[in-house]
Amino acid sequence: MPVYFIGAGPGDPELITVKGQRLIRSCPVIIYAGSLVPAAVLEGHQAFQVVNSAELHLEQIMELIKTAHAKGQDVARVHSGDPSLYGAIGEQIRHLRELGIPFQIIPGVTAVAACAALLETELTLPDIAQSVILTRYADKTSMPPGEDFDSLARHGTTMAIHLGVNHLQKIVAELLPHYGADCPIAVVHRATWPDQD
Repeated sequence: MPVYFIGAGPGDPELITVKGQRLIRSCPVIIYAGSLVPAAVLEGHQAFQVVNSAELHLEQIMELIKTAHAKGQDVARVHSGDPSLYGAIGEQIRHLRELGIPFQIIPGVTAVAACAALLETELTLPDIAQSVILTRYADKTSMPPGEDFDSLARHGTTMAIHLGVNHLQKIVAELLPHYGADCPIAVVHRATWPDQD
């Protein structure tokens, strides 16, 4: 039985795909990132087991998956946004491949798409920016060579910076020389959640 890595979207429970919602409602085991996925995303489920993985280590999550697989149960592994972007699914996938457990990735609405919608803007405009750089602030985890803000900002295109709200002053200081003081910016925290700002 497969594990479904489901992108639950940025926060609004209506921004999950039809396929993602169908799988959440049909899988007997749900493991969800409770600190990032609102409980409303799970509404209508009929699972036998629902586990909030916020406080679990990778090994504990893998044990839950192995147990479900041994019982012939599908698993909905629910992540925020799209699981392929900052979803931390790489290690889980590596373990699943080693164990011979099949999986599928169900894409989700990204925070970047949700923010563009909230801001009523287009991220790519002719003669201004035809590319979007998705990156994050290097805090606890370092960035690969060439992916520092100085290198990325040299492109002069639209940048979407994740996980940086606590480092705004540093981010502005690093990007200002490349983009200038008149460059439009937006800071969105918890996009599409009731307490977004």
